[in-house]
Amino acid sequence: MRTKYLAALFATLVAGMAVMSTGCFTTLGPTLGIFSIPLPVSPYWQKLQEDKHHISERYSRVPILGPLTQGGPVTALDPPSDDEVWWAFERARSVQGGIPFLYETQRNNVTIIKEKIADYIDPPRVVPLIGPAQLHHAHYKCTIYFEERRIVGWPIPHTLINEDAAEVVYVDHNHFHMAGDVDYGKNSTHY
Repeated sequence: MRTKYLAALFATLVAGMAVMSTGCFTTLGPTLGIFSIPLPVSPYWQKLQEDKHHISERYSRVPILGPLTQGGPVTALDPPSDDEVWWAFERARSVQGGIPFLYETQRNNVTIIKEKIADYIDPPRVVPLIGPAQLHHAHYKCTIYFEERRIVGWPIPHTLINEDAAEVVYVDHNHFHMAGDVDYGKNSTHY
């Protein structure tokens, strides 16, 4: 009886050592202990961080352009890109596809029409960290035409198709133009 007990104890000890010496629980060198075990992260949080970086990298910054010249163009030259319009549309609706097999939204055959509705320049003023500058405003009305397909998988599976869906999104393109003596010529004293 005692030998069976010792054999079971020895087998448990060997199994425990085998588990503890493999993978994340290696005992050679410094370890993080319980913090070395990877935790699963939801794809939602990963996509949220990627979207936040995408927006801050492309669309959250206000560019500072050179000064306006006499007789030069004073209109905004670049309308919003299709990507920027689509991001504004998704942020306004707060829906990016849905939950697979429960509720999904698909948008197909997308057409985007962009119209400039305002283009004006503010008078020069001193902006902190920039200096004297003029703010150039350009407002666009973007109409998005698409086919929307909503697939509901529970409790009663069905599909809803709207072939003539349309949404309107307003996008503002603002940027600064430097104003005044930008080059600080030879005779000016600038500290």
